[in-house]
Amino acid sequence: MTNSDSSALTIFNTYKTQNYESKTIELRSPILHIGAEFSQLNPFEYVQVGTKIYLPNPEALAQALLKQGGRFLQDYMATIENKESITSLIKVAFGDAWQDKLKQISDLRPLWTQDEGQTISMLRPMIRNGMGQLYIPGSSIKGAIRTAIANCFLNHQVPPNQGVSAIESELRKRLSQGGLGNNQQQKFVDDTLFMDNWFGDYSLQYQGKEYHPRSLQNTDILRAVKVSDTSPLVKQTRKNKRGKKVGFNNSPVVAEVIVSSRFQDWLAKYKAPLYVEMVRNVRTEFTITLDQEMLSWFHHNQGIDIPFSTIDDLLRICQEFAQQQWDKQVEYWQNLRNNRHRGKSLNFDRVWDNFYVKPDCPYTLRLGWGSGLFGTTINHVFASDIQQQIRDACGIAAPNFAAPKSRRTVVNSQGDIQYVPGWVKLNVRG
Repeated sequence: MTNSDSSALTIFNTYKTQNYESKTIELRSPILHIGAEFSQLNPFEYVQVGTKIYLPNPEALAQALLKQGGRFLQDYMATIENKESITSLIKVAFGDAWQDKLKQISDLRPLWTQDEGQTISMLRPMIRNGMGQLYIPGSSIKGAIRTAIANCFLNHQVPPNQGVSAIESELRKRLSQGGLGNNQQQKFVDDTLFMDNWFGDYSLQYQGKEYHPRSLQNTDILRAVKVSDTSPLVKQTRKNKRGKKVGFNNSPVVAEVIVSSRFQDWLAKYKAPLYVEMVRNVRTEFTITLDQEMLSWFHHNQGIDIPFSTIDDLLRICQEFAQQQWDKQVEYWQNLRNNRHRGKSLNFDRVWDNFYVKPDCPYTLRLGWGSGLFGTTINHVFASDIQQQIRDACGIAAPNFAAPKSRRTVVNSQGDIQYVPGWVKLNVRG
């Protein structure tokens, strides 16, 4: 390292010490799923053996098939090309030892089901890091924090001419003129309506001079916030205070997820089952770093105050948003009536008892798949008719029903509907 490099590093470390606030955050969740690049696995990517799901390492499987000789490797390539199941090929290639070979080259996921004859036709995988380990990307956490901040702006900061009524008026206008555009435009309609203004309409004041960058990327206040990826979700034994084993943390499973809605009289309605790779009893950590000096450079061009200056402020903002989501869910679940529909018993008593019976939200944020419109947008603040029209324009239309209409709940290993995905608790590490 040259003297100039050493000097630059010293200056940078001094700047960090003086201006960075950094905290390690413990993240806990009953159960969650963060989607992977591909929404479902192909038949050649997993093997089901009763209530066990094997996810073979493709490279290891290819090498093992090559060692067996013959056409096994070529046949494997053909099954991939044709998107067919590899189960029969593995049985033929490895004979009586095929299950032992699968265990050696695969990740094992128990299937939560009481029906050992249940066949999985579609499986949604969870995201993995470059080492093939399950984790939660910092971008997912930061995206949820951004939505919570937008909710805070709307609750406390924006002037009336930019508040809920103004946004609703513009939404009504756009919807009356033919909707929210094509699928690509729908994804970013909130940016043009309010997000660009709240997060990007800033000038920068630095060393006595004012700058007006043209790029919204340069004036986004969340440039001052860095969120790391979590530690890998490695399965670990969980013990009680006496040191006795009571289960596992970060336990990966394949769970049946019930997609349900309701009839007009609030009787539960069964829509579909999904089989999803999820992580149970999540215990991990990540780091939030706030550059407080950089944040001080930002001055909103319309005088809106930045609602945070510390990491504790960010967590408080997340908690406020979580409580508002929670209130909406409580309203839904206290009205829903258990029902038997299409041969499925829809008994949601455990969901109510384990989650929404509590008026105060015990969680800080909702992450990932299953969090729905209320978890990923500020849709909850709009009038119900606008919520419905946005849902109908951007998702699956359900005329005359409140949005969101459907909910996703997770079936436990005993076959009971018990969990709600995505609720997470964030605590600052001592």
